[in-house]
Amino acid sequence: MEVHKKIAVVDFGGQYAHLIASRIRRLGAYTEILSNEEPLAKYKNYSGIILSGGPESVYEADSPSIHPEIFELGIPVLGICYGHQLIIKLLGGAVERSGTGEYGPASLRLHASEGNPLLKHFVGGEQVWMNHADEVVKLPDGFIKVASSQDCGYAIVENSAKRIFGIQFHAEVSHSEKGSVLLDNFVEICGASRTWGIDRFLKEKIKEIQETVKPEQKVFMLVSGGVDSTVSYLLLCRALGTERVLGFLIDTGFMRKDEVLPLQKKLELQNIRLTVRNESELFYKNLIDKTDPEEKRKIVGNLFLEARDRTVKDLDLEHGDWLLGQGTIYPDTIESGGTKHSHTIKTHHNRVEAVQKLIEEGKVIEPIRDLYKDEVRELGVLLGLEPEWVGRHPFPGPGLVVRMLAVEKTSTDENQKEIDSYLATQNGLSGKILPVASVGVKGDRRSYANCAVLNDIGADWNTLDRVATHISNRFSFINRVVLLPFEPEVKTLRFSFTGMKLDKVCSDLLREADHAVESVIRAAGLYDRIWQMPVVLLPIGESENQKSVVLRPVESQEAMTANFFRMDRDVLKRIRDAVLKIDGIRYVFFDLTNKPPGTIEWE
Repeated sequence: MEVHKKIAVVDFGGQYAHLIASRIRRLGAYTEILSNEEPLAKYKNYSGIILSGGPESVYEADSPSIHPEIFELGIPVLGICYGHQLIIKLLGGAVERSGTGEYGPASLRLHASEGNPLLKHFVGGEQVWMNHADEVVKLPDGFIKVASSQDCGYAIVENSAKRIFGIQFHAEVSHSEKGSVLLDNFVEICGASRTWGIDRFLKEKIKEIQETVKPEQKVFMLVSGGVDSTVSYLLLCRALGTERVLGFLIDTGFMRKDEVLPLQKKLELQNIRLTVRNESELFYKNLIDKTDPEEKRKIVGNLFLEARDRTVKDLDLEHGDWLLGQGTIYPDTIESGGTKHSHTIKTHHNRVEAVQKLIEEGKVIEPIRDLYKDEVRELGVLLGLEPEWVGRHPFPGPGLVVRMLAVEKTSTDENQKEIDSYLATQNGLSGKILPVASVGVKGDRRSYANCAVLNDIGADWNTLDRVATHISNRFSFINRVVLLPFEPEVKTLRFSFTGMKLDKVCSDLLREADHAVESVIRAAGLYDRIWQMPVVLLPIGESENQKSVVLRPVESQEAMTANFFRMDRDVLKRIRDAVLKIDGIRYVFFDLTNKPPGTIEWE
């Protein structure tokens, strides 16, 4: 696409490169993702360059770098997180490992903002979102410190003469207050054109699909009923016509309660002819004794393809030229290690080896793979989706499989003593380490660590947020912190590992708990205020047959960052009471973890 005065986002493998591009586009300026190894002449074609975050450390021998000559092109440069540190290193400053990692909210202290074009409309005290383990300790010549935070001496720096800026926080995420203002200021500094919008994306994507899919080809679209697959299906139908796109839903046995038949009827109202196939026995058989999160996801992805292949044969579709349509969005691909330097946080079921092979063969079409959830919702409205569809909570493609934890992870007495020592200073809070782990992301790297549970002494959400953030930042063996609501004492309780079978019995148990939770939050009028509320089944109890449930309500816009939803205590009590009525559930936990360091889903 030919757009003048566009902005380049250079991808160093962090989770946020495409999110930066997305945010800039929403400000009306067109962006393109570039690698850090382009010829210098290519960077000259842009009116501004943004260097993204990344999981490496700039002082490591093999860490990704870029031509230092880009700083001599006369083009404004903004470095974010890793990009910020890379600017400092390449121009003669110093970056070192931080004594304390910084993950989550921080407050800006302004030092030299007067007349600074990047900080127009900033007054100091703005909350920003940090996710780093390294920090700048010395500035190059020509740079000044513009802002700091409590744990970061150089949160914003600049060389005004060369229009080079560096920020340690992630301005592109919704949790950075005025982050979009800062990015808008940078667009203004660059003088970029403001002609981009989601309506333009729709027009150009339809044209691209029509040019990419050959006239003789048809698309076999796996539809889950969630926003992503539904919007993808409608977009493909708009581009190719409904007769060339077969919508297909596989009942894995890990769907929500009463999901499939009502879903089929709802989709018919959207003129979607949905074929449903019950493959639950196949999924139960292959997953029943599996525990490892990555293995579970890969099994699900491969079983989807097996079921698809059988359906193609049964419907006598083998003789046509078929593509596989998927509702993959950007967070799915980037957390699977989707860019050159990125680390795998979790393998998405749309990125298992068999699907990757199809992608390499040009047999997969993913029409919304470069969009984020908020953009997908906006696109859905443009395509005529009803508000109830656009507002549906995200639900993982593998379904309840990834909300049934099966891995035991014990901790050491020394680790428990470290937690106890900190909590002894927190006015009556105490905690224990649970014998389970979950996936997280710290400094753009995958983390797999334990969960700590806190007692409930009626502390306010701000206090609990502060304590949970401190624990997950300070102790590398902890990814998540949960509260045991309305239980003032946890030290005397037994949290035994009771095991988990990925079978119909456990799936039905989680289905009932999930249904009970959704019923309460809908009745309380909270469904539309909560971005997503995974209900997770843990192999934790006092006796062998008991399980426990985690409530994971979060606030977010694009799923790359999130913070826990501060629920009204009366509603939380109603949820807890409803879930504990289900036979086999012993404890109901409430997740206090932000993202980072914990992912939204537990696996």
